Order: sequence, then structure tokens, then C-alpha cells
Amino acid sequence: MPIPTLTTSRLVLRSFRESDLDAYAAMCADPEVMRHIGSGGPVERDVAWRHMALFCGEWMLHGHGMWAVAERVGGRLVGRVGYLDPPGWPGCEMGWLLGRGEWGKGYAFEATRAAIAYGRDQLGIGALISLIRPDNERSIALALRLGAELDREIDFMGNRARVYRHP
Repeated sequence: MPIPTLTTSRLVLRSFRESDLDAYAAMCADPEVMRHIGSGGPVERDVAWRHMALFCGEWMLHGHGMWAVAERVGGRLVGRVGYLDPPGWPGCEMGWLLGRGEWGKGYAFEATRAAIAYGRDQLGIGALISLIRPDNERSIALALRLGAELDREIDFMGNRARVYRHP
């Protein structure tokens, strides 16, 4: 299945490429970027590569997945956004991650809004959640700005996570 490319005013949401590994691995190696992701700490380059493979595989197996997010001008990788729904997940999740240098630019809102709209309009994705750690204030603010509402708190991957439901 070809992974669709979405374009916003400043960003391109596209499939991950092998050439993204250095930039994505650098994001995953940053303790502050990864503080609220997975087990809550940085991951090595080989794990970052497996993330990218998972994201591409989700498209093949589920018909939706995670996009690489790049700047329209210059094509620099700035993060990822999209759907995760592997076995054992509490629902189809809309997730996002940006390199620390991209925080505060509105990229996460711009990319996530486009991804949600595409999923609803083109992929028929209905129920949608975001799993956010209780102390991740930036992601909570983004979820609320996107219209999500707090549903409940759960144990997830060895930590507490709040389940936000997107309308």
C-alpha cells in the first residue's frame, strides 16, 4: 500500500525513508524529547530504525500509520505524527513527536490536525485516542486544542497514561 503524502502550509507528511534515520535517531536519543514516550527515556539508533519499520508496517497491515513530518521548504525531518494501533493498544492512537528545536512553532498542531482530518475523511477512522502521560503538559495542551477530552487514566507500558478521546 502506498503511503499517502499530505501537505500543509509549512509541512509535508510523508513515508519514512532510510535517509531519515540519522535525524530520527537524533530525536530519539534526546532524553527530553523521549521523556514521555515509551519507557520514558532515550533509545539507541537501532531502536529508532525499528520504530521507523513499525511505522511503515502499520500502513501495510492496518491501512494507516505514522508519517514522517518534514518542512516543506528544504525537506528537513522535524518529527512524526499519525496512527498507532498495534496489538495490546487500548485503541487507535493519534500520536506525535517533534525534535526539541521544533517545539513552540505550531508544527505539532498543524501536522496532527491534517492527519486527523485525512484519517476521518479518507480512511474512515472513527474512534481515536491519544495516550499522554499526566505530566506531559505540552501534549495535554495540544490534545485539548485539537478538541480531545480526557476519558480516563490507565496503566500503560509501566507508567500512568491519560486516555484522551478525539471527537
